[in-house]
Amino acid sequence: MPAGSREALAALPSADLRTLLLGVARDRAGAVRPAQVLRRWHEDRFVRPSAVDPRALSRVEGRIWSLLPPDVAGVELSPVAPLGTCAAVAPVSQHRVVSTMRGTEVVSDPTNALAVEAAARRRQADEVHLAAMHRVLRAQDFGPGASAHFRLCALVSTARDSGSGRTEARMLVRHLAFWRAVLADLVPAATPRLHVTVLDEVVRDRLADTVRPMLGDGPVPLHDEPERQRGRGYYRGAALRVTVGGWEIGDGGFTDWTARLLGDAKERCLISCLATERLAEVAAPSSVL
Repeated sequence: MPAGSREALAALPSADLRTLLLGVARDRAGAVRPAQVLRRWHEDRFVRPSAVDPRALSRVEGRIWSLLPPDVAGVELSPVAPLGTCAAVAPVSQHRVVSTMRGTEVVSDPTNALAVEAAARRRQADEVHLAAMHRVLRAQDFGPGASAHFRLCALVSTARDSGSGRTEARMLVRHLAFWRAVLADLVPAATPRLHVTVLDEVVRDRLADTVRPMLGDGPVPLHDEPERQRGRGYYRGAALRVTVGGWEIGDGGFTDWTARLLGDAKERCLISCLATERLAEVAAPSSVL
């Protein structure tokens, strides 16, 4: 393209750029033949269907919904979110997200979208707890045989800090107790474990004097994981991990997303999610009947 073309396109008003790109897409789609669609269906990892049995997945997700506390609001997210939903609040490259020509992006992480919804609801509530089941699409290549899209169950809690880590402790108990109930119900024989990595001294104290005593002993142990490096800089205060049979199927931790969205440094936000397709592969049929 001629020199300066990229800069000229980037400088176009959003509406003009959208009109231009829609016209280009229309022209390109008009040249596509049925045989090309079928070939792309086989070759493009973004469009291939999931290999999971949707009946088994539906039963697992239905069971998870039934275990959700009544004060957690369920949200049916849109397939798309505003452009920059992830990159604006987290150290995530936009190259890992599938962007659209209409100023949106395909949801690549439901916790980001839920955090935006939670921030919007916080104006009318002292604290907000939301959950969603969503199929996400990610642009990075996960390797041979791995799907670019998969289902996640996400949980997001946000509230204003009440001091001394009390808000963080309350949120940790809520999320850990929920995931413990899910794992104990669906995969009790698959060695499920919850892991926590402390990234802040205040959270360390509350984990010892509040969180562990409130959780008590249960069928799914809570393991300290101080050696964890992944997620440092992404999570604050504490990071969580969920494993089944030694395989990681869930992740989470405290973020500053709602604090940044609301412009309030006292806002606290805990996110966590679990891959329901992986859980469905492990769950015994009798546990979801």
